[in-house]
Amino acid sequence: MKDDVPNLKDFNQRLREEANEDLADIVTEEPTSKTQIIAIYGKGGIGKSFTLANLSHMMAEQGKRVLLIGCDPKSDTTSLLFGGKACPTIIETSTKKNLAGEQVAIGDVCFKRGGVFAMELGGPEVGRGCGGRGIIHGFELLEKLGFHDWYFDYVLLDFLGDVVCGGFGLPIARDMAQKVILVASNDLQSLYVANNVCSAVEYFRKLGGNVGVAGLVINKDDHSGEAQAFAKAVDIPVLAAIPQDDDLRKKSANYQIVGTDQSQWGSLFAGLAEAVSLAPPVRPNPLDQDGLLGLFDASETGGGITLEPATDEDMRGKYAKPQESLEVVYDDV
Repeated sequence: MKDDVPNLKDFNQRLREEANEDLADIVTEEPTSKTQIIAIYGKGGIGKSFTLANLSHMMAEQGKRVLLIGCDPKSDTTSLLFGGKACPTIIETSTKKNLAGEQVAIGDVCFKRGGVFAMELGGPEVGRGCGGRGIIHGFELLEKLGFHDWYFDYVLLDFLGDVVCGGFGLPIARDMAQKVILVASNDLQSLYVANNVCSAVEYFRKLGGNVGVAGLVINKDDHSGEAQAFAKAVDIPVLAAIPQDDDLRKKSANYQIVGTDQSQWGSLFAGLAEAVSLAPPVRPNPLDQDGLLGLFDASETGGGITLEPATDEDMRGKYAKPQESLEVVYDDV
């Protein structure tokens, strides 16, 4: 056990260093080829990975060279593409190779199916490191492997939108991507996340950045209209509306690809592929909290609630004591 103590100290020190690091502090370069690098953001569980796996497969079927990079610690992007099979992550593979004194090769971390090249950055276990810093480590390794010289028509990045540390904002903060696509549904929480990403895009545009929002993909669309209203309010287009359908739900749960001409859903993803390729990056007009709540019926969101300030007596309860007033009271003259 004594031999393990120095390693534990080193690990704890790395955690402290990560906590004090600027997670977005990484220099990125423009790719040498005319590649569209597109970052897809959305709330966890909203269907980003489902959308991307099928979009990338359809793009490849149309003859495009596509690289799909999962940047979500859950590593579920490639699982959908590879029929449920998990591929080794870049972070996991890099750690093992370093311990063995070996270099990471392309074939160790990049795999392909149906013409799509795919890899997962991965992330640390819960409580054992910073996910944002892991993303930066992953991209540093990709640069060493020649990322900027790879020839692809599209590089699609799958990012969590409800994690705000710097690594997850890398494509926006460092102009790594040309445009952002949002995935949301007709619910307040997913639109809240989409609105936050719009705010981040606008913030960095004011600082001289060039990334814009290409549009919104509405997943599990029940036709209630809130997501369409959001897109109109922030002035971005709807690229596609994927219906809330039991067949889609079952196929997604069984890791079946529907982004193919052989599927009844093929035309939907073909249309999305065309919209993604043509949509220009635009500056969104993010909403404030009241504006976001205004998209929904107030009876469903609590939009009619008025904030009532608490008092000292509220906080102290039965232990509340009268406080002497410093107010000067003058007798009536």
